[in-house]
Amino acid sequence: MRTTAVLSRDPAAAFSVEPVEIDEPRAGEILVRIAAAGICHTDLATRRAGAADRPILLGHEGAGVVAAVGPQVVGVRPGDHVVLTFRHCGACANCLAGRPAYCRESVALNQFGRRGHDAPRVAHAEGPVLDGFFGQSSFAGYALTTADNTIVVDPAIDLAVAAPFGCGFQTGAGAVLNVLRPEPGAWVAVYGAGAVGMAAVLAARTLDGVRVLVVETSAARRELALELGADAAVDPADGPTVAAVRELTGGGATHALDTTGIPSVLADALAALATGATVVAVGLGRGTPPIDVSEIVLHGKTIRGCLEGDSVPAEFIPRLLDLHAAGRFPAERLIGRYRHTEIDTALADQRAGRVVKPVLTW
Repeated sequence: MRTTAVLSRDPAAAFSVEPVEIDEPRAGEILVRIAAAGICHTDLATRRAGAADRPILLGHEGAGVVAAVGPQVVGVRPGDHVVLTFRHCGACANCLAGRPAYCRESVALNQFGRRGHDAPRVAHAEGPVLDGFFGQSSFAGYALTTADNTIVVDPAIDLAVAAPFGCGFQTGAGAVLNVLRPEPGAWVAVYGAGAVGMAAVLAARTLDGVRVLVVETSAARRELALELGADAAVDPADGPTVAAVRELTGGGATHALDTTGIPSVLADALAALATGATVVAVGLGRGTPPIDVSEIVLHGKTIRGCLEGDSVPAEFIPRLLDLHAAGRFPAERLIGRYRHTEIDTALADQRAGRVVKPVLTW
């Protein structure tokens, strides 16, 4: 199948839009005609990290329509509208325990996994393209996926809105709904109001009696968070955030989410917690947070990591899309649509704060 793809040939250079050939689906594979793909921080971080083989084909928040299925595919048919998410084996102890984000085969399945034979899934004029990112590499007009990361959704759903639920939106929303699970009277402090943080705000607003506070450097994003239902917004430039959060919440947040991956921010989030409270970290950063162990021991606080919202995507993504359809999760307020040929503009708008979640369309 001939189509166009957004390729990375050099982590220091711009993306390039090039023609590629997508192979027909083999056993267990699904060919999806991509309608939209969200741009996630993980795509950009992986690109910067480099790869031995170039060019590479990224994209892991794809959504589209099934064009064809290979032998041995069950539960997905041509014509189905689908959201693509992360891969998992379904057979290891973590998968069987309902924790597919922690699949023991995750690295092999999601980090440019190869086919079991020599035929490349994607090729261009110079040879094979490094693909298979999150089992999809959806920065292209077509993608080859598998049943475990292909979620059938209502065909009435706008696929450009649905695409980011495959990773970013399910991560933020799942951290709140699946891990923190705040009850009425709770204060949830969200550090960083990018796509993941904003999804957390929207998820918290679906819960009765739960108040939300956002800590964010961007004035535009603080304003948007307030418009979407946050009860308060803190600018770190105004002074120490720990004191501000404690004052606004009446003694400390009962739950917190750090989406920044910045060690000092995670430490501040911990310090601003109430006794017995938990902060969940989802940001992929580096370094050691300056944490006083007595802060954890004497006040019974918890730091908890979280991947992909601790979700079971086949259950959680439809649940979130149902909330969106009911008007309770207005994800469209976060999205900016760009033709895939406009990826440089999309990235510039994201960096400048003009859009929270850029989505490429084909």
